[in-house]
Amino acid sequence: MTTKTDSSEPEAERSLIISREFDAPRELVWEAWTNPEHVKNWWGPNGFSTTTEVMDVRPGGHWKHTMHGPDGANYPNHSVFREVVKPERIVYSHGGQREGGPGVRFVSTWTFEEIAPGRTRLTLCHVFPSKAERDFTVREFGAEEGGRQCLARLADQLAKMSSAGRDLVIVREFDAPRELVFAAWTDCKHVKNWWGPKEFTAPFCRIDLRPGGTFHFCMRSPEGKEYWNRGEYHEIVAPERITATMWFSDRAGNRVDPAVYGLAPGCPSEFRDRVTFEALGPNRTRLRLHRQNLPAISDAMFDGQKQGWNQSLDRFAEVLRTNG
Repeated sequence: MTTKTDSSEPEAERSLIISREFDAPRELVWEAWTNPEHVKNWWGPNGFSTTTEVMDVRPGGHWKHTMHGPDGANYPNHSVFREVVKPERIVYSHGGQREGGPGVRFVSTWTFEEIAPGRTRLTLCHVFPSKAERDFTVREFGAEEGGRQCLARLADQLAKMSSAGRDLVIVREFDAPRELVFAAWTDCKHVKNWWGPKEFTAPFCRIDLRPGGTFHFCMRSPEGKEYWNRGEYHEIVAPERITATMWFSDRAGNRVDPAVYGLAPGCPSEFRDRVTFEALGPNRTRLRLHRQNLPAISDAMFDGQKQGWNQSLDRFAEVLRTNG
């Protein structure tokens, strides 16, 4: 899909820009935008619904969807993604129309800006081939007001996603090849050197790295208090991703209530984790930890988990430097 441009007109006169801030982490906003199961709940102005045929969010990938108006009219759309920089920016070429009516075309850029922890500014910028086409789209399709209504519906969707559970997402980049990062995450000889927050130690580690296999870890505080965890692997795709469930246990591996360790009421007894390892180059890797659908824990407890993981990943980085 190509879009010819009248370069004699300033881009500002050919652009439609709409922005909104959300009380949601950037990773969650990205998930709501790129997952068709969420998109169908908010895409389009008030009263519209959306059916997605395909949504392949990668450079060169296609997005084919039809918006259904409250009056019964259908609006087929076809976009081709030009640029996808997760979780920062999406650029695509777009063409769409009302069935039997005139079409519109533009290049759309969406930016996802983290303006504070747990708060995101989303900005869309549609650039049309000409000012006349921009004005036509605003006049005939209500594009500006429709865009604002669309983002308001996104706010409602994010609130529903958050109330269903909070997701903890941490993304770190390391100057190390992906194979080494994966090995440091899954080999006990490395794990024992980074598991746990700052100044903790990990005196015990056992890993059976296979789908259905289990792991059993212990971390010890500077005061000597031990915290045991056990879990099960659900998916292992080396060196790309791991999904697992983890819970609190005793030394023998039996499940225990978090209260055994003096943790506050409401602390989840089980966690669902997905870890991905993305090669950014021969010696650089992006690690993404996604702890999914935490219950409605307090902000202090959520922040404590985030701080603990970041301290562990600081130690993880040191392990990579030592073994690189």
